[in-house]
Amino acid sequence: MILIYAGLLSLSLSIVLGFFVIPLLRKIKAGQTVLKYVEEHKEKNGTPTMGGLFFIVPSVIIFTLFGGINGRMALVSMTIGLAFLVVGFLDDFIKVKFKRNEGLKAYQKILFQGAIALVAGVFAYLNGITLFHLPFSNKNIDLGVLTIPFVSVIFIASTNCVNLTDGLDGLAGGTSAIYLIAITILIGIQSKSLGYMYLMVEEYNNLQLLAVCLIGGILAFLVFNVSKARVFMGDTGSLSLGGFIAGISIFSSNSFFIPIIGIMFVLSGISVIVQVLYYKKTKKRVFLMAPLHHHFQLKGYSESKIAYCYALITAVAGAVSVLSYT
Repeated sequence: MILIYAGLLSLSLSIVLGFFVIPLLRKIKAGQTVLKYVEEHKEKNGTPTMGGLFFIVPSVIIFTLFGGINGRMALVSMTIGLAFLVVGFLDDFIKVKFKRNEGLKAYQKILFQGAIALVAGVFAYLNGITLFHLPFSNKNIDLGVLTIPFVSVIFIASTNCVNLTDGLDGLAGGTSAIYLIAITILIGIQSKSLGYMYLMVEEYNNLQLLAVCLIGGILAFLVFNVSKARVFMGDTGSLSLGGFIAGISIFSSNSFFIPIIGIMFVLSGISVIVQVLYYKKTKKRVFLMAPLHHHFQLKGYSESKIAYCYALITAVAGAVSVLSYT
């Protein structure tokens, strides 16, 4: 019941803040400058961004009020998520300030992300978070000191892949909410059924609490973000969500489930890598446009249909992952 109350409070507070924050963002002209070559998005130019503020911050507040910070793993996950929020906010602020699509330089962003990710990796190793579940089995693997680079790479990949998925109305938000619902259920089942879990049950309960608070906040954000969006989450929201998703998954020993439940995030990242590498080699494109959702958009599919399919595929992957433990 505590999880339900926390989720509902996070949802309610985020919706209330949304009604105040969006007009404020519009008033201070905190609008997104849309890339000119995305023809279908011309009408979105100037839509308020940095919407991540009004659903991440309330989620963290409710999580704190419900005592979630008493769990060390959840507290660290929250701190990492907020650290990525700061990076995203700086990126968005520069975009808004100078009225351009590029904020932080690529090397600046990767330096900030790399530093946070490395600290997370070292923390995991020093605190014995080196065991990770192998999907669809009752086995796990101990990575030992390799946990440091492993965790670091996961954080960098997750934040950037969620960020790349944030390109259509409701896309990143819907997919992230479904992912967090799946991982919350998965943690609950694992904490009761697997005898080799090496953290106290309270740690897993607090990770669930953090995930549920975020789910409530995201659902509130989607009220304002589904097509036609009144606000974008910006890098403030997407980088932070990637950090939270990675943190909750890693510290519950579910790192290997990220590319399964988060398959659509992975495809977003891979599509960009493939497109860039192939174009550099052949001067031709694999996709009409990358990330993948833009390819489907140029194929004539609506934003709503693409967002729905991304969420549906994530839900199926999550259900399969959960059912493997029943």
